[in-house]
Amino acid sequence: MKKLALAVAFAGAASSAMAGSYAKDEVVMEPVVVVEETQQSSSSAGLVIPLLLIAVVAAAAASD
Repeated sequence: MKKLALAVAFAGAASSAMAGSYAKDEVVMEPVVVVEETQQSSSSAGLVIPLLLIAVVAAAAASD
């Protein structure tokens, strides 16, 4: 009788673990398109800081 009760308990535990369905949920998400606007910069934008640095060094050398 104990073996039968134990078998019933294991069968009940095994069947509750399989609760749910095997049906695949069709979740379709549209891709998000991100459009970034770029700013156009002049070709000499990278030269401003080095030119200012050279001007400061030249002014410091001329003042001595």
